Amino acid sequence: MDGTTGLAEEDGTSVEALPGYAELLSGSYSAVLGALRECTDCGLEPSARALREHARLSPVEVALFFTCVVLWTKLRRALSAHVFEPFAWWCRFQPKDVEKMPESAWKFVFYTVSWSYSTYLLFFSNYTFFQDPPSVFYNWKSGMSVPTDIAIAYLIQGSFYGHSIYATLYMDAWRKDSKVMVFHHVITLALITFSYAFRYHNIGILVLFLHDINDIQLEFTKLNVYFKNRGGSYYLLNDILSNMGSVSFSITWFWFRLYWFPLKVLYASCITSLQSVPNIPFYFFFNTLLFTLLVMNIYWFLFIVLFVVKVITGQMEEVTDVREYEEDDKLHKVKRDDNGHQGSGEGKRVQNGINKKKHL
Repeated sequence: MDGTTGLAEEDGTSVEALPGYAELLSGSYSAVLGALRECTDCGLEPSARALREHARLSPVEVALFFTCVVLWTKLRRALSAHVFEPFAWWCRFQPKDVEKMPESAWKFVFYTVSWSYSTYLLFFSNYTFFQDPPSVFYNWKSGMSVPTDIAIAYLIQGSFYGHSIYATLYMDAWRKDSKVMVFHHVITLALITFSYAFRYHNIGILVLFLHDINDIQLEFTKLNVYFKNRGGSYYLLNDILSNMGSVSFSITWFWFRLYWFPLKVLYASCITSLQSVPNIPFYFFFNTLLFTLLVMNIYWFLFIVLFVVKVITGQMEEVTDVREYEEDDKLHKVKRDDNGHQGSGEGKRVQNGINKKKHL
């Protein structure tokens, strides 16, 4: 990549003021109409030609992606069986929480590492994409090289979302929003794959940074919910931490996904991208995926609002995941032998009213 792309100048980098929602809507409307009038790759044949001309994805990169998908799945299976689940039994979690804890622990560990790396790239290196979002398209060129540090982030995140599609269907607890979650993973994987192939990797790092932090807080909160009633006792510290986590999760969801994401990412991708790269390839495709991601963020924010309403009205006395089905306690009962191992009820989930065996 050109050494000046997204890098701070020695004499300082000018940072544009964050636009408002009204400016985003009016600017997007004008930009989309203008792009439609001047579109050079609209239609099936022009799109196919643009794909051949601008997309760059080598067989080695594809092979690395599928290899890492398998490795993530095997690593999760190993950690769940030999670390997370035994640790949950050692902590004397309730049987229903022993089933759920490995999923939350796995996601908490991954998203903490991945978000920390994105934070490092955006705030502790020379990239200025967060402070100056329009810079994500400065000096863009078709087929430009991807910096190694960003390529590593893309390989980690892309392969993880490939694994997550399988995991949501066959490993995770089935929830009210699981179908939407699968759709979300597909959209995210498409964004990661095509943004890498078209060399829109700069804006991709910004998108990942703005989304991963909420997953850390969600899983942190759920882990403390499991910890607070372990061994037949109540632990006030974990109850306080779970409440703090839920408040922090609610605030940062709005701030990162519904404020910064549209006003930094969508404004840059929909409006300023055309100023830096007129007739930018696959403009409508990428912006459609990004706006779809915004709609899903709003959908999940409704669950957060539902949670807050239940707490305020007294319908909920403690932190719980409102996306989960209210299952009969018998589905959670797990028999254990003298050595502390689970019985035949191990690894079952309820999906659409039927038991779903967990592939771990």
